[in-house]
Amino acid sequence: MTDKQKRRGCWRAGCLTLVIAPLAILAVAWALVSWSHRLPDRFVLKLAVGGQIDERPADAVAFPLAKERQLLSLQELLQIMERARTDGRVRSVLLNIDGVSAPPAKIGQLRRSIEALRSSGKKVTAFLRSPEDKDYLLAVACDSVVVQKGSWLLLDGLKAEMFFLADPLKKLGVTFQASQWKKYKSAVETFTRSSSSPESREEVGQLLDQAWDDYLGYVSARRHIDRDAFRTVVDSVAVLSPEKALSQHLVDRVSSAWQLEKEYEKRYAAKAGELFVGGHVYLQETGGLSVSGKGGTVAVINVTGPIVSGGITEMADGEGISEGTFRQAIKTAMDDNEVKAIVLRIDSPGGEAMAASSMLEMIDAARRTKPVVASMSGVAASGGYMVALGADRIFAEPMTVTGSIGVFALKPDISGLLKMTGVNREVIVRGRYADAHTPFKPLDEASFRKFDETSGDIYRDFVGKVASRRRMSFERADSLAGGRVWTGRKALEVGLVDGIGGLDDAVKAARKLAKMDASKTPAMIYLPAARTWADYLFGDSSSLGPGFASRLVSLYVRQAAPLARSIPGLGTASLLLRTDSPQVLAIDPVEVIIR
Repeated sequence: MTDKQKRRGCWRAGCLTLVIAPLAILAVAWALVSWSHRLPDRFVLKLAVGGQIDERPADAVAFPLAKERQLLSLQELLQIMERARTDGRVRSVLLNIDGVSAPPAKIGQLRRSIEALRSSGKKVTAFLRSPEDKDYLLAVACDSVVVQKGSWLLLDGLKAEMFFLADPLKKLGVTFQASQWKKYKSAVETFTRSSSSPESREEVGQLLDQAWDDYLGYVSARRHIDRDAFRTVVDSVAVLSPEKALSQHLVDRVSSAWQLEKEYEKRYAAKAGELFVGGHVYLQETGGLSVSGKGGTVAVINVTGPIVSGGITEMADGEGISEGTFRQAIKTAMDDNEVKAIVLRIDSPGGEAMAASSMLEMIDAARRTKPVVASMSGVAASGGYMVALGADRIFAEPMTVTGSIGVFALKPDISGLLKMTGVNREVIVRGRYADAHTPFKPLDEASFRKFDETSGDIYRDFVGKVASRRRMSFERADSLAGGRVWTGRKALEVGLVDGIGGLDDAVKAARKLAKMDASKTPAMIYLPAARTWADYLFGDSSSLGPGFASRLVSLYVRQAAPLARSIPGLGTASLLLRTDSPQVLAIDPVEVIIR
């Protein structure tokens, strides 16, 4: 054997050692963790709730030993509480609520789930650490509310924030030309104005009024406090000590986390390590997110985040859903003979208009052989609403943000940036419009007219889809469109949705349409299937390399940079940066954060 062959053999052996050794360690650790997770005969279910409460768990959550560090998604929380409702091993439920920033519709879904738990006889306790309004709004659904000793309550009301980038971008030599269909389609304002338009302020004001009304009404009803008295607390006091909140009957107890844990140990005569079971462990040990059953299967297809064109691996975790991913999910549901019905679970502000239209066509094809029901979560607007149009029935939460039937197109112009940096550009063309859509100069009058006409054609096609599928005249659909946003409750009144309800209501409707046996519990599968760590390591080559690394990094980046996710406009910007060509987007114009 030559020295070269020996070196090559050693290199291969070294590579195998580097790969196999970590995998072996992970396998052993995974087995030990799994063994330690076996559920006690009786226990207290302890759930951490916080953050934006993503609709579904991200792929990266499935990586070994990292899962329990992640906050539970909405679908995980709903499934856990539904199972705990009839699980005799669950003595009671403790919710650790901290830093909730989810939209009102998601909080409403969790409140109903908590109420169902309570009605089944399970005692539900909320433990709050320096709560703000949304933490408190969720906590009051519980039997009792306990606040961390030495903390405070910041109950100062709700607000909506809008950011405008036109002026700072102009200083950098970057401007945008916009085609806006129509005046309520205000997402363009982030890039074209220095303040909001009257139409935008009207929309945001209406959404905020309804969220505010729900907040005051729910707290006053649950805490048996006069509505005006609670409003006075918010307007006049705002920051309360736990003891002050207790004296005003806003909470039931003040305790440290350590004291509360000791009280549970004394009550149930068990040590904390043997008494408490976390949400991820409970879900894993009771079968995971999917539900087993008899009498057929209901496939829940998640449409979450921005809607984009492209293939299955087009976007990284948590960034949205692509045509390719959706097509694969639809195909999986259609090819499975056990799947009798499909539920579209939508939590999307929309995205690329053509991608949403393509997904609608896929749903139309699926509906010819299996019933399809749409279930709207926090937001199902613009392109998200277009996708819902393919369903036989549409359900929305009372506070779902939906509608926004409209489109806009933005044409970037960075000619000012070239001038500022001294970059000289020369172009030789054949054809009048060959250089019209470049980002290095603005559109002239004739080019902009064509640009605007194209957007208008897509808008009229969108409105036509609404008119035909919602059984109304074009004029009526147009009066509800123009980018106007509706809450789920208002959308029902004007005929844009068919009913108010959550995912469980949509599943019941889908079962009924499919004529499934009502006496049997159906199985449920969730699509697109979350990719596990094993998929990344042993799957196709697209799972490895930079894509694999980026997914692992994103697991921590999303935790470390919550501010970046909270700035309205960045989602739209990420879509615009996918290409330097002008794009027509069907995306929610009211991209605001209500706190």
